[in-house]
Amino acid sequence: SYRDDPFTPVVARPPVTDDVDVVVVGGGIAGVLAGANLRRAGIERIRIVDQAGGIGGTWYWNRYPGVMCDVESYIYLPMLEELDYVPTHRYASGEEIRTHLEAIAERHGLVDDALFHTGVDRAEWDDESGRWEIHTDRGDRLRSRYYVLAVGILNLMKLPAISGMEEFSGHSFHTARWDYRYTGGAPGRPLTELGDKSVALVGTGATGIQCLPALAEAARHVFVFQRTPSAVGVRGNRATEPDFSESLSPGWQRDRMDNFQAVMLGKPVEVDLTDDGWTHHYAAVQHPPRHKGMSIEDYMRGAEELDYGIMEEHRRRVEELVADPATAEVLKPYYRYLCKRPCFHDEYLQAFNEPNVTLVDCPAGIDRITERGPVVGGHQYDIDCIVYGTGFEAELTPLYRRAGHEIVGRGGVSLAEKWADGASTLFGMMSRGFPNLFVMPAPGQQAVVTVNYTQLAVLGAEFVGRTVATLERLEVQAFDVSAEAEAEWSQKIIDS
Repeated sequence: SYRDDPFTPVVARPPVTDDVDVVVVGGGIAGVLAGANLRRAGIERIRIVDQAGGIGGTWYWNRYPGVMCDVESYIYLPMLEELDYVPTHRYASGEEIRTHLEAIAERHGLVDDALFHTGVDRAEWDDESGRWEIHTDRGDRLRSRYYVLAVGILNLMKLPAISGMEEFSGHSFHTARWDYRYTGGAPGRPLTELGDKSVALVGTGATGIQCLPALAEAARHVFVFQRTPSAVGVRGNRATEPDFSESLSPGWQRDRMDNFQAVMLGKPVEVDLTDDGWTHHYAAVQHPPRHKGMSIEDYMRGAEELDYGIMEEHRRRVEELVADPATAEVLKPYYRYLCKRPCFHDEYLQAFNEPNVTLVDCPAGIDRITERGPVVGGHQYDIDCIVYGTGFEAELTPLYRRAGHEIVGRGGVSLAEKWADGASTLFGMMSRGFPNLFVMPAPGQQAVVTVNYTQLAVLGAEFVGRTVATLERLEVQAFDVSAEAEAEWSQKIIDS
């Protein structure tokens, strides 16, 4: 029940039998961009299949109060120039991101043929017909020339395994299925039904820090259960300047993306166009200064001192913003900067100054949950509602698990079997023995890693579109990766 869709009713429909050009699994950023680039390549019959009730991927599911992306909106929202759109704020809300993705999908005619609230059970390549045969959990039987896996990196909701969770007599839900019917309100609006409710917020990562301020404003009391404090830097969000677009020239978004990526890779740039916590802290820790003739010992000491200085900034920020010294001490991150995902927020720490917010420090986790609520250190907390802000499975979760279905290539070999000892691909996007299959690039599959996932999706989608256009022009019915090309790419990954 934690996985049920609270946003869009599931509508009964008869099973679909169809033969199309491309099936794209996933209607998030990667899937929408793949579909748009396939349209540009002249592909007419495209079906997106997604378990969600609409377009958006992680931004469809994550509609909790305060949700926003902490990567700058001008480089995170794709196809801004094509849609002639400028984000309203430096860091966009989840609602703005989702509606923008919907606009891209509508522009490229990807919605009408999509199969929502639909999961793939099995996909198998048929050599004789040169088609992928796809079976879904709603009885659909689809055949397609090309099969694109665009399943994202934040698609597997992670619930904690706490003894007694099912015994709780109150209300509970995960932040990726926020229940506005219970809390009242809507994305961007106050939560109107929590005035007499005591709420437990479990989790203080990127999700928990975003939804706490809204809960603190609305609920009678909020208990925040923290195992490990986050390093919460300045977000510095602000409305987009009215004259922002006046100085932009064609190609500005790609240039801005490249500039951000260059800074994150430690490459010299004339100006840091993003100029935020990612480029100030994350990039600095990733690339400590190294001078000619410096010993490895001095280099490592310099890296340690740089990291310590940045973490001291975060600890001083907690002291400055949190009034109670004991609470502030518990909120201070005590580890190196990259031991936990960095966070950025402008209201989270201040929320602990509210009299109706209590921080519960539980480094070993919650002992158990009873019908009344969580128990920590023998103390029973009486709670009306538990909000699990516990995020998603790690980005390095193997693709075949994130895809959620069996993918069978030539000779009856599944992708899980082939990748049992690690991914083996060409460019992290194609794998020998799986003809006409494209996998949108992601960590853990020999593809690049970047903070700005959108740029990764943009480049992957452009590659898919150009490759399919070339194959169509050459009238190639089926392609596969050569053993030599795959081995060379794998070796390049190892060498780098």
